[in-house]
Amino acid sequence: MRTSIVIDDELMNDAMRLTGVKTNRGAVELALKSLIPLENQKKIKYFRGKLKWEDNLEALGTDH
Repeated sequence: MRTSIVIDDELMNDAMRLTGVKTNRGAVELALKSLIPLENQKKIKYFRGKLKWEDNLEALGTDH
């Protein structure tokens, strides 16, 4: 998708410096790729206390 957006120069420069990304496009794409999982994780909170565990952790074993 081609689009034009206005982004604060200082914000973009900080993002590029911190991530090592060399282009504005790369910085925006990295930001979106980081934002999407974070927002999806927030939705998981909805299920707190609503899901039932029906397995045995001891039977699964551990490598600790």
